[in-house]
Amino acid sequence: MDMQTYQDGRQQATDAAEAIREALAGLGLPATVWRSVRPMVTHSGTPYVHLGMIRADAVEKIAEAMRTPGTT
Repeated sequence: MDMQTYQDGRQQATDAAEAIREALAGLGLPATVWRSVRPMVTHSGTPYVHLGMIRADAVEKIAEAMRTPGTT
């Protein structure tokens, strides 16, 4: 993989990780829930976001927010 592919993938993963962190914080979840969110890039340059382990009660709150129509 060339450096530009890595940098582009890293930027996309970083932007996505920050977006989910902001969304989780917006749900009122403490930093202990979303601090494990990490941007990742595979050896081929594909961007991913690793969410890590999240407590069940926090996941229930996240799921409820996802089910509610009209939330942003």
